[in-house]
Amino acid sequence: MGYAEAAGLPAYAGLYATIVPLLTYAVVGPSKILVLGPDSQLAPLIAVTVLPLAVADDPESALALAGILGVLVGLILPVGGFLRLGFVTELLSKPIRLGYLNAIALIVVVGQLPKMLGFSVDASGLIREIGEIGQSLVAGDVDPVAAAVGVGSLAVIVVFRIWVPRIPGVLVAVVGAMIVSAALGLDEDIGMVGALPAGLPLPSFGGVDWGDVGSLVGPAAGIALIAFADTGVLSHTFAARRGDDVNGSTEMKAVGIANIAGGLFGGFPISASGSRTPVAEQSGARTQLACVVGALAVLTFVLVAPGVTAYLPDATLGAVVIVAATALVDVSGMVRMWRMSAVEFALAIAAFLGVALVGVLQGILVAIGLSFVAVVVRVWQPYRTELVQVADRPGFHDLERHPGGHRIPGLVLVRFDAPLFFANGEIFDSYVRSVVASAPSAVEWVVVAAEPITGLDTTAVDELVDLHTYLHGKGIRSAFARHSPK
Repeated sequence: MGYAEAAGLPAYAGLYATIVPLLTYAVVGPSKILVLGPDSQLAPLIAVTVLPLAVADDPESALALAGILGVLVGLILPVGGFLRLGFVTELLSKPIRLGYLNAIALIVVVGQLPKMLGFSVDASGLIREIGEIGQSLVAGDVDPVAAAVGVGSLAVIVVFRIWVPRIPGVLVAVVGAMIVSAALGLDEDIGMVGALPAGLPLPSFGGVDWGDVGSLVGPAAGIALIAFADTGVLSHTFAARRGDDVNGSTEMKAVGIANIAGGLFGGFPISASGSRTPVAEQSGARTQLACVVGALAVLTFVLVAPGVTAYLPDATLGAVVIVAATALVDVSGMVRMWRMSAVEFALAIAAFLGVALVGVLQGILVAIGLSFVAVVVRVWQPYRTELVQVADRPGFHDLERHPGGHRIPGLVLVRFDAPLFFANGEIFDSYVRSVVASAPSAVEWVVVAAEPITGLDTTAVDELVDLHTYLHGKGIRSAFARHSPK
């Protein structure tokens, strides 16, 4: 409901954008754990797209436009799925996913802090938001009653999670906060979620013309890309945790169908939820049945007891979301990444900073670009070494690791750990020449252990010809050993 309001729509639209997509994805979605619904990253994009086209002071007009926007996003995603564009998820390496999830956790926590403490901020962007929160804290804008409820709810969730993990602390905190609010009459003092709307939505796009639809196509493409990037990271991350496999193209189709269904029935564009998915996982969800139960529960509230949330404090919801977001934080993973590879740790930091400071899509694209640069650098400047014999060990071994190894007189044996192409052909040539020049005895043969050289381009072939000519001129014969048949 809060994300719906952030998108400039009636709060109840957030429920419709939850019920229908959850039920749809449970049928067509490949992930067993992913939870779809309104998302904080999409909300501002929906607002800037829909509100300028909507009739002033007419929430139904904005809702109709948002529904069409959801349908358009849903139509774009399956097209990408049928074109097998889901391969882009393969570009989301572990460092990118690690940085992304830590950044999303920070964004969600910072965004929910004001709600939990009983005040609001108008800033957009993480840095500005942090600045305004700090100013509000210094100015004493914290509502003591809301803060007590929010912090108390947070404490209850944490205590139950640590000491009584079998009992869902989130449920205890939510029910307890509602009971306290009703008993003390807090609905007049602090913000409440309020009663749910009664009835079910039906398709309604009155007042929208084809010109409006044309204006929504461009933004729909951008939202579709962000929604899939967001979903792709979460889907692969949680699938990896569970040992499952998820096909990116199938995921695109499923998220698209869920958007179409949600848009037709009073919703707006949605994606995977970085806060609700870990809540489901922590609560013991193993299949999409958890999402079906959640959707039916909300549907039951809407139909049977729409007033049940009238005493649910916004501060408690903020605490619930904050706890859920902390499940995405993986400090130990960052530490392990640092110990294993400084380059991949830098990629994780780049993804973190990009997503946190610039935006989800921009941050992921920057990290993917840096990943490509890292791959090119590895191939351009690969590991290369001379191979030698080692006492009591068969075969030939890396001279760098065995500096006391024995060279065979008259033979230089080298290894180059990358395909040869235009960028590293000259590097290979120069390396072989340098090893020959520094050999302790006259060289008769140069043999290249060619198993790691899995490919050649025409520029590299020319370099090899030049190297062969150079060695032949010095009376040295050359050969490739164990080269790829291709």
